[in-house]
Amino acid sequence: MTPNDIMAEIRDANLSYLMLAQQMIRADKPTAIFRLGIGKEIADLIEGLNNSQILKLAGSNMMLARFRFEDSAILCMLTNYNKERSLAHSHAAILMAGQAVEEIN
Repeated sequence: MTPNDIMAEIRDANLSYLMLAQQMIRADKPTAIFRLGIGKEIADLIEGLNNSQILKLAGSNMMLARFRFEDSAILCMLTNYNKERSLAHSHAAILMAGQAVEEIN
């Protein structure tokens, strides 16, 4: 994969993320804020973006979405397929709900 291919993939991922985030926020803002791991202010900004602004932001050379967790235990809970899969996912959601939302400084 060439650097240009990687940049195109990042742009596509950013565009998909922003469009999904905006749809989620418009449909149910409190749930979207929880699921996206963002604050109300960021949610309001994303909600108000027009198509031109979304395309411009998606064209950034960095990924806009990132993993919400730094704890490997949460990743293990989400990826392990065992008899209690739904319990593991619920436990991971509880742990992630306790994490602070991301802030842009």
